[in-house]
Amino acid sequence: MEKNFSFRKGWNQLKVADVPVVRSMIMDALGLTFRTSFYYRLNGKCEPTMTEARAIEGIFSQFGIKDIWGNE
Repeated sequence: MEKNFSFRKGWNQLKVADVPVVRSMIMDALGLTFRTSFYYRLNGKCEPTMTEARAIEGIFSQFGIKDIWGNE
């Protein structure tokens, strides 16, 4: 069984105006400098560490989104 580490499900729930803000917050929280690294993680190409997963969940919760993991 393949695990899915994508947070696209939460990403698709964002308001269009919040997308650049959330992308920037996640990139800062994870220490990413390239958008390609961000999209690699968004699409679940690598497993996040527990700290990274909590950071991502915390950012989405600031925008009222609780169910974020999966492709939807």
